[in-house]
Amino acid sequence: MAGKIPQQFIDELLARVDIVDLIDASVPLKKAGRNHSACCPFHDEKTPSFTVSQDKQFYHCFGCGAHGTAIGFLMEYERLDFLDAVRDLAAHVGMEIPQGSYSANSAQNDSKPLYELMQQVANFYRQQLKEHPRGSEAINYLKVRSLNGETAAEFGLGYAPPGWDTLQKKLCRDNDNTQALSTTGMLIKKDNGGHYDRFRERIMFPIRDSRGRVIGFGGRVLDDGTPKYLNSPETPLFHKGQALYGLFEARQANRNISRLLIVEGYMDVVMLAQHDIRYAVATLGTATTAEHLELMFRTTSEVVFCFDGDRAGREAANRALENTLPVMQAGRQARFLFLPDGEDPDSLVQKEGKAALETRISAAAPLSTHLYEHLAKQVDMSSIDGQARLVELIRPHLNKLPSGVFKHMMITRLAGLVRMEERSLSHLLSNNERGTANTAPPHNPRPRGNNQSKQPSLVRQAITLLLNTPSLGQLKTEPQRFASLNAPGITLLIELLEMLRTSPHLTTGAVLERWREREEGRYLAKLVRQENLVPNEHQEQEFYDLLQQLHRQHRTQRIEFLCNKPTTEHSDAEKLELQRLLKEKSGI
Repeated sequence: MAGKIPQQFIDELLARVDIVDLIDASVPLKKAGRNHSACCPFHDEKTPSFTVSQDKQFYHCFGCGAHGTAIGFLMEYERLDFLDAVRDLAAHVGMEIPQGSYSANSAQNDSKPLYELMQQVANFYRQQLKEHPRGSEAINYLKVRSLNGETAAEFGLGYAPPGWDTLQKKLCRDNDNTQALSTTGMLIKKDNGGHYDRFRERIMFPIRDSRGRVIGFGGRVLDDGTPKYLNSPETPLFHKGQALYGLFEARQANRNISRLLIVEGYMDVVMLAQHDIRYAVATLGTATTAEHLELMFRTTSEVVFCFDGDRAGREAANRALENTLPVMQAGRQARFLFLPDGEDPDSLVQKEGKAALETRISAAAPLSTHLYEHLAKQVDMSSIDGQARLVELIRPHLNKLPSGVFKHMMITRLAGLVRMEERSLSHLLSNNERGTANTAPPHNPRPRGNNQSKQPSLVRQAITLLLNTPSLGQLKTEPQRFASLNAPGITLLIELLEMLRTSPHLTTGAVLERWREREEGRYLAKLVRQENLVPNEHQEQEFYDLLQQLHRQHRTQRIEFLCNKPTTEHSDAEKLELQRLLKEKSGI
């Protein structure tokens, strides 16, 4: 998404912003040496562990691990997506997003009238709930469901009255909004070219985005008609695979959300909120998607899936599990809660109350437990054959997990279940994964020098120093001279050097923003969080020495490669190169 706004604009934006001033406006900071500190706004603590570096334009909490740039802070603290965070930050410093960029044209200008129109629709439905002659039927229905007026008002509930053109007549009376209402899904086009209202005789639940703007609706019939729930269709504003009902309201009610409870229906979310369980959200007629999960994990570190205990609920849980595995990184938790037969969150919270239901939520099975118990029921765990079968059943699930601590611990647990040595099991699984997934030709590593074991630490030191002091990228060097060096991370170091040669004024935060959507971004952020042990006055010499050591390692590798190659196969250029390298090494 970052690529839809010119990189030059983002660089200039971050150059104008002082992250200390930005954060201090929301979280009062105190000077602490070269940095500033405060109690972390993202978790409860009494002793400050949240630090903000003015030099790096970067924040980090040593308690919960939260970290990022000025853009990242707005995304986490204000619960904004990237584009909205950039837009707000630009307004903060008086910059305008360039014309022709994503947010300046298509997202900002074209969609603004649609958002305003959807708010008018929501206002109309709320008015109809109070004033329409049949609005009392809707109010009585909500009372029977034990929903009070305060909760209904908070969630903006309304009523779509009978009639095929009630909404159209109301909002198209003074100006023709017909096409816009059709674009937002509120009207359906007839075969003869006319239009009619999509929602009729339904309780209306407005669906809001992260900024509280109405993007769609869900409508619930008052009787046993079908479909029971009718959702807005896919529109330029509303994408059901990316939207969550109740998330905006949950964020409004909680500054720090420790967990999110994923339920099935609108009434579940609303009734739970009425009982002061203010962290429930619902997917909108679709299974939980990867986009849903990423949205939730930007809000909290723990999600709890809540399902009926019947067969359909178990099948839905298995689908949710499959979509959750690829996003399970260290620090994220997913749990599975199955309710008693015939109960849903709405009915259960009314029957048991908040405390009892939250006890169930806290006891929900972790993803690992649910997965292993589900698969273990399919095999005979008392036999070797059954244990081997379990390994085969679990293998495709483990392969979906990203590499990291969580995946390692899942393999450790599997090793215990099948009574197998962990290292052997891990080796077996990794070999199979490479054998089935790798379609690229085998990689022939370059010959390694005697100092190979030290190479990663040298590259890591160089990258860390460069990140902490980006101006070091201006030292005279030739990054591509390391291109053939066989050392982990060397490609990343070369890219950093070349980037900082052409963009010499980037701060650490601006550098990290360039890697926001890349896998290496998490690695770079981890290095930035480490304490810089090299004094400022020695950094330039230290960095120069690291590059020289890398050059010597590259020279050693190249000499070994040429010496190990039969002389008869040397080209004239290689013969001259070997002579030059040997003279250079001997200091001649």
